[in-house]
Amino acid sequence: MGIKVLQPGMLTTVQDAGRQGWRRYGVGRAGALDAFSYAVGNLLVGNPAGAAGLEMTLSGATLAFEAATRIAITGAEIDAATGDMQLPGWRPIDLPAGSVVKFGPCRRGVRAYLCVSGGLIVPRVLGSASTDLRGGFGGMRGRMLAAGDVLPVGEGFAAQIAEPQVPGWWIDAAPDIDFHRSTVIRVLPGADLCAGQSALFDSAWRIAPASNRQAIRLEGPALSAADQGERVSEPVAPGTIQLPPDGQPIVLLADAQTVGGYPRIGHAISADLPRLAQLRPGESVHFMPCDPEQARTLQREQRARMARIGYAIAQRMR
Repeated sequence: MGIKVLQPGMLTTVQDAGRQGWRRYGVGRAGALDAFSYAVGNLLVGNPAGAAGLEMTLSGATLAFEAATRIAITGAEIDAATGDMQLPGWRPIDLPAGSVVKFGPCRRGVRAYLCVSGGLIVPRVLGSASTDLRGGFGGMRGRMLAAGDVLPVGEGFAAQIAEPQVPGWWIDAAPDIDFHRSTVIRVLPGADLCAGQSALFDSAWRIAPASNRQAIRLEGPALSAADQGERVSEPVAPGTIQLPPDGQPIVLLADAQTVGGYPRIGHAISADLPRLAQLRPGESVHFMPCDPEQARTLQREQRARMARIGYAIAQRMR
């Protein structure tokens, strides 16, 4: 059983929860940038938490499903249809064998996720199926999908149906993903931010077009680092906010390098990274300072919401 790629979309890759434990060897995490949406998608189709799915950026793929299957579409608000039937997001959808699903543009947000019952079966590299585009490995031979690719699917959905089946219930992703509210990202201030420099938190920042899976580039008032001298490279991670010489910050994402020489002026907390990953070029973001205890509390609250979502889905699927 497999999924044939008829059209790949702008940037569609195989992703899972990412590679853990390899940063000391210079290997980045990769994985779904919006880990919240990806995780909910797997819950909706009954997959293990780390099952591989597809991440589609700005516009989606056209896919042919050889066998009947259950899918879930989460993340960005994206146009999706099979035949004349529009497919909504954030709920399980059962498709008959031979279905062709066409994904269009993302109306809100940047990255949409397609999870399939049984997960995508691709070789795991360093413990993960995620595509590392910078390193050229993982996923579909280290690259974005191309027309003609066939993605094997594991055993999962076994029912035989003649028409798509869409339930009347869905998962409300707010507050973790909410495209109808302004985006505020909580940040642990870094020692490299110039003393008394409040512009990072007082100003609205615009998302630059040059943003990608490695980092979001920001446009706004130029900032200054506390230490203007040369420095050795230091560890960085997804969420680290670096300050290049032009004073325009960049926020690292899942494909980030493991060390960097730019000053580290802060770190976006993990609970807010899904929201950050859905910002489109031209949109604005505000940063708010927080402390480590607040960051841990927000992470615990997000995990608790995920647990409640998992329980609610399990009750609905009985």
